[in-house]
This record gives sequence, C-alpha cells and structure tokens, in this order.
Amino acid sequence: MTEASAIPIADSHEMIRVVGARENNLKGIDLDIPKRRLTVFTGVSGSGKSSLVFGTIANESQRLINETYPTFVQQFMGQLSRPDVDALENVSPAIIVDQERMGANARSTVGTATDAHAMLRLLFSRIGQPHVGSPQAFSFNIPSVSGAGAVTFEKGGKKVKERRSFEITGGMCPRCEGLGEASDIDLDELIDSSKSLAGGAIKVPGYNVDGWMVRGFTESGFFDPAKPIKDYTEQERQDFLYKEPTKVKIQNINMTYEGLVPKVTKSMLQKDRDSLQPHIRAFVDRAVKFTACPDCNGTRLNEGARSSRIKGVNIADAAAMQITDLADWLATIDDPAVAPLMQGLRATIDSFVDIGLGYLSLDRASGTLSGGEAQRTKMIRHLGSALTDISYVFDEPTAGLHPHDIQRMNALLKLLRDKGNTVLVVEHKPEVIEIADHIVDLGPGAGRAGGEIQYTGDVAGLRTSGTITGRHLDDRARLKPATRAPKGALAIRGATQNNLKHVDVDIPLGVLTVVTGVAGSGKSSLIHGNVPAFDDVVVVDQAPIKGSRRSSPATYTGILDAIRAAFAKANGVKAALFSANSEGACPACRGLGVIITTLGFTQTVETLCELCEGTGFSDEVLEYLLDGKNIAEVLGMSAAEAADFFIKGPAHTTLARMIDVGLGYITLGQALNTLSGGERQRLKLAISMAKKGAIYVLDEPTTGLHLADVANMLAMLDRLVDAGNSVIVIEHHQAVMAHADWIIDLGPGAGHDGGAIVFEGTPADLVADAETLTAQHLREYVGS
Repeated sequence: MTEASAIPIADSHEMIRVVGARENNLKGIDLDIPKRRLTVFTGVSGSGKSSLVFGTIANESQRLINETYPTFVQQFMGQLSRPDVDALENVSPAIIVDQERMGANARSTVGTATDAHAMLRLLFSRIGQPHVGSPQAFSFNIPSVSGAGAVTFEKGGKKVKERRSFEITGGMCPRCEGLGEASDIDLDELIDSSKSLAGGAIKVPGYNVDGWMVRGFTESGFFDPAKPIKDYTEQERQDFLYKEPTKVKIQNINMTYEGLVPKVTKSMLQKDRDSLQPHIRAFVDRAVKFTACPDCNGTRLNEGARSSRIKGVNIADAAAMQITDLADWLATIDDPAVAPLMQGLRATIDSFVDIGLGYLSLDRASGTLSGGEAQRTKMIRHLGSALTDISYVFDEPTAGLHPHDIQRMNALLKLLRDKGNTVLVVEHKPEVIEIADHIVDLGPGAGRAGGEIQYTGDVAGLRTSGTITGRHLDDRARLKPATRAPKGALAIRGATQNNLKHVDVDIPLGVLTVVTGVAGSGKSSLIHGNVPAFDDVVVVDQAPIKGSRRSSPATYTGILDAIRAAFAKANGVKAALFSANSEGACPACRGLGVIITTLGFTQTVETLCELCEGTGFSDEVLEYLLDGKNIAEVLGMSAAEAADFFIKGPAHTTLARMIDVGLGYITLGQALNTLSGGERQRLKLAISMAKKGAIYVLDEPTTGLHLADVANMLAMLDRLVDAGNSVIVIEHHQAVMAHADWIIDLGPGAGHDGGAIVFEGTPADLVADAETLTAQHLREYVGS
C-alpha cells in the first residue's frame, strides 16, 4: 500500500478507525479516515468501495444509533445486520445519501418528499383568500369527510348520551382520490364474456381458475361459476364487476368479497406503474387508459383547495411552477404574519436551485426521478441543517450531472465539510477526486481480486502512486479522426413531452449517437418518450431489477438453466436437483445458506447454515460433479472463471457478453440486491446484446465505471455498432462524447430554459464551432 499523508492529525480521536473489515470481498482492511474532512473512496468497479463505506462504516453507525432506541421502537425499524469487521472506533452518526430511487408511491411528489409542500400548505392556510381551512384542506392525501351520531360516556357517575358530529376538510379531489388521473378500464381486457368463471373468464394476471383470487368469485354464491359471463343478468353482472366490499363465508372462512373492477383498481391501477412487475405493467397498459382527472385537471386537489389564492396564485399553480419560478414568486410575499415560515420555505426552495434541481416542480411524482435526481433531492433536507460532526455518506453524487453541474455539486460537498462534518464519497469522476482532502484507493482488481487498500493520501500522491486510478486520473479521450456514415434515420417530429418545445430531430442509424445536455434539458424526455415507439428498440436503463434474496445473476440471465441442464446430463438425474429454490435445497436452511432467527422486537440474526456450510444445497446434490466441480463451486465462480469453465454453449455466450460489459468479476450466485445501479444496467445490456440489427438505447452506461473501465465500455459500444446495430446513449461523460459518431445536444438550460436542440453534428464540429455548455466543457476536456 502506498501512503502519503495530506492532513496532519495529532489526536487519534480525530480519526475513524477501521480494523479488520472483511465485508463481502474486503480482505481484513485496517484504515484510519480523518474526521471533518472530505474523503473520496475510489478504485476499479467492484473493488470493494461500497462494501467498506456503506456495508461497514455507514451500516455500523446506523445500527448503533438504532440500538439506542427503546426495544418497542426498534421492532418497527429496519433491522441492520452487524458488519464483518473486528472493530470500528470514533464513528460519527451517519446520514446516507444514496442513489436508490425514491419510493414508487403514486401519492409521493418532490414537494411531499422534501416537506416543501407541507410548508406551502401552511402558507396558504394562513394567508390564502378566501380562507378554506387548516393545512390539511390543501392536502391531496386527505379526503373531506363528515359524520354524526350518538355517543355515551360517564360523567359524575352517570351515563350521559349526547349527539355529536365531526367534519374534516381535506384537499383530496373526490373523483381521482388525489391521484390526479382518471382511468378508463377496457372490460374486454379484464374478462372473456364468452367463458364462465370456472372456464377461465378472468384474464387478469394472477387470477388462476384454481387460485384463491378466482375462488373468491366462484364460491361467493352470487352467481353460477359454470355460466358464461355474457348470460349474466344485470344484477349478476353488477355484483361480479362492481359490488361493494361484502362479508362472505367460503369453506367456513370469513372473507370479504369485492367486485372485480374495484379489486383490480386497488391492487394494480392505484400503484405507481414503474413499481409493477413487467407482466403486470403490460397488462395495465393494455387494460387501462389514463387521462388527467376532468374534475381537478390533474392537480389532485378539490375545488375548495384550488379556490384559495395568494397574489392570484393557488396552491396547485404554485406546485406546478418550475422551482426557479416558484422562488421568484415567493420573493414577492412579504406578509409579516408568516415571516418565520417564509424564511424556512425560501431556504428549502433555494436549496433546490443551489443543488441543480431548479428545473423540477413540487408536483413532480417522486417515482419519476432518476437515481441522481433522487440523491440530490435527499440532500435538500441536510443543506440547511444545523447539525455538525455528522458523517455524510454519498454514492457517486455526480451521477446524472453534466460537467457544468459537477462544480456546483463539489461546492455543496465542501460546504457540508466546512460546517464541521465528515464527508465520505464513493466516486470515480476526476473532478471530485481533485477536491478531496483525503483519498482511499481500493483494488487492485474487482471482485475477489480486489478488497485491498492500494493508496491513502492526497491527490498529488495519488498521481505518482502507480495505482490504476493514479495512472488513469489524467486520461483524456481524443476526438475520433473519422466517424461512421449513417444508414438511415429515426425521424422524431413535434416532440412535446415535459419541457420539449416541439422538437424535430433525425437520429442517425447504424452509428453511435450521444444525446447530451445539462441535467433537466430534456434528454430523457426526447429519447425515452419517443424512440421506444419504433420497432426493434432495446431500452437498457438503471431501473431496479425485481427479485428476492434468492435471485442472482445466474437466475436473472438464464445461465442457471443451462448449468442445471449440464449437471443433469452429466449425472443422469433431473435438473430440478440443482436448484437451491427447488428439490436440491438444503433441508435445514431451505436453500438460503443461512439460518434466520427472529428474536421478536430485537435484531434478526442470520447464522451460517452448519449443515450445508452456506451453499444452500443438500449433501446429496453436492456429490454430483461436472468436470470435477459441484453446483455450489460453479455458482461461486466469477463470470470470467465460469466462461473458462463452460467453453461452449448458451452459458458461455451469455458469460462472454457479461465480460464484454465489464461484469467479469461478479459471481454467478451473489444476490441481485448487492449490485449497484450501473452493474444492473450492464447486466441488462449483457442479456439484450443477443439481438442484431436493433436500436439500443442506453441511459448513462458509464455510471459506476472506473476511469480504466470507460475505455472497455467504449470498445463494447463499438462492437455493437460494427455488428450492425444502432446505439443511442444518453451520457454526460466527455470520453463518450468524444468517441461518438454524432452528437445531439439539448439545452440551452434546464426546465423551461431547455427543451430545444442546440447542436447536431460530429464531436469535431461541436468542439470547433459550437458555443453550448457541452461544447465548452468538451473543448476543455480534449484540450482544443
């Protein structure tokens, strides 16, 4: 390990001390991290940065804080496991600001997630005219209800009966129930009227004839299950489709019967579309047409909430404003009655602008934010905080940021540090590494080849350290001397999604096209909103991969099917034996590899299964070998090792593609939830690369990639294009821009200041002649 001390620290209490960290692939790391400094953790992808920072330091800090709460409170909190580390000393309370997308809740917006909408509701309840009620009268999550009845209570030893009434004034639109959308359901997609219930009339996914979902209808007693739906009486049809919740008894079990339409509406249609499984989402897209609610015009609010105004603006108008415009409107309110409230609200709104999110609006659904936008939105709560001596932990805070915006993010990181906090950042971008007080470089390789400290110290020392990061820190891509000629074009005309201003653009085919522009300029709206409508389009984004703790890269890619078939053929037994989720599971742990002990309100404990020693397979299964390896040993291989083991066949083909996209280090059997957003995207890309002559849309494929890995990604993109495909990349990385055949630059700014094409052409033309923000930064990057 190379070490160069940048910051003299006399007191050991000014260091976070890590002793013997072995989480995941870490190899017993001992490390001192200076407190109240900005420390950047870097290294090749998969080298163990996240395991050290998030899995060890931040995890243990939060676990220790949770243990200070009463046991009654702890039972309602998420259980954190104890990290595999010998000791952690001088740890500060940690606040994690990661890239996990915000909850896909249809009722969650940018305003509700940051409390800005709560302050806005309070403002309108105090000075809005006419006065319509308390802050809840402006909440689209609270309905207006009223009721009356007799109550009996004891008073002076006597029972007294009185009639009382209550009324709650909420702001929820009664028609759309605060969702802002009305849905028109196509009944032909829900049912086949020519069939009976027993014959499979219900076409909704999951409604199997012999399942409980259908039995609730067939055994309810309201209609004959053998009778075709088209022959139902009007009453039977009404009961089947729309009946209100009613208590029924099925096989002596008390159950609630509900009509099919409200049942499906609650279980599928009122959930955020992006949170649904792909087959459910496809069904919803077929069966339902969503339109803005005609009563509230999509604002989610009832007429009373919309009637109250301040300076001619109601709360729906304010929430729909671009945040930069909202800041200007708030500056015009000077009522002394709400001065303290305005101070807090203005500070929150200004934080949005400072952090580069001024192009959003408070009514934007939080589930539509990208990972980078979600991370920066979470930062809003902390920028104005008076807390000091806190550890702020960031996961690639520059993800999704244009080079123009990175400097602003750097200023915010330094602001948090200068307030007396410890800032820990996992990052690859040279611009962030340059501002670090202290750097920790992990490696030397990825996966099992990583997990060791390669260097600690300052930036100058990193440059001369000889590590992979040090050698690539000053890498600069060159402009292509020649670009490919297009073979046609995708014509997009009059695009108006979100902030796009009737954009007309021709996206060339058969080449590598990079779509760029500052965050919020309209890149994703242009590409994701229009390109998937064409044929043969493969969209590879960073959306979370659905799956349980039993899911792995082997199951997700389908490699496990080929592996099981190979084992079955070699040993003359059935393939089901080689699945830890089926017949081959260890009887003690049922294929999990660990024994989970629930201790009531205290921490759940996971211990290694002693019977299978963590493999998840029974002893019988482990006796079957394929070329000297059992199934557990094969699943413990990295993709690169497995590609050498399976030298031909479908498994090798998929493994080779995983290596091509830079995932040769991940093991076949590791849990999917341990993969980063960038790794998930590259895994999807590995599966999708089998299609030839397709149009590939990639959303920031360099996310999570080390400087040394970007060149490999560019080579892989070239191979895709050379194989006859068209590749469209939404990207901010200057190396990808320089390598493009064609660039489409959106801007000139974000939000309503963007949404237009400001440049189309080759990278050389962009650098030579254009004056856009992208041109300025690319020109500086290539040294022109």
